[in-house]
Amino acid sequence: MRFNLNKEGEDKMFGFFKKNKKDKEVVVYALASGDIVPITQVNDPVFAGKMMGDGFAILPTSGVITSPVKGEIVNVFPTLHAVGIKTPEGLEVLVHMGIDTVELKGAPFKTTVMVGEKVDENTVLSTVDLEALKEAGKDTAMMVLFTNMDKLDTFSIATEGSVDGKSEVGKATMKP
Repeated sequence: MRFNLNKEGEDKMFGFFKKNKKDKEVVVYALASGDIVPITQVNDPVFAGKMMGDGFAILPTSGVITSPVKGEIVNVFPTLHAVGIKTPEGLEVLVHMGIDTVELKGAPFKTTVMVGEKVDENTVLSTVDLEALKEAGKDTAMMVLFTNMDKLDTFSIATEGSVDGKSEVGKATMKP
């Protein structure tokens, strides 16, 4: 008996060895404690218009910012206001801390992760001085953006309102 296998060793005819859909599912966590809102409700037309990708924001009550996904740091912006993460499933996530905060040249951010570092929901990416952001007239929304939407099949946030940092808030499923 011959199996009709594809290059990944999966049975093409019956799908006996097909990868489980959960293999492409990414659990998404709250990157801070606070109120979770859809990305369309942030006070910036670029982010609200999903020009950088879809996602969500948290209006934080604490400046401790943790990773919203398990993955690897692929970019730390020189101004320390944003961090890029790639998950093992291929999801590319941008954590953007505040709105128009690039102008602050890193001052309110103590970003401690480095490119190549493995992270999970317990990893602190940055500690942000929220009062300094407010004093500078900046919005404190902490955004999680999925930047490779062409590879994303579904994304859902399963909660609304107040959330605790590190708690599961949704799932993203990658296209096969």
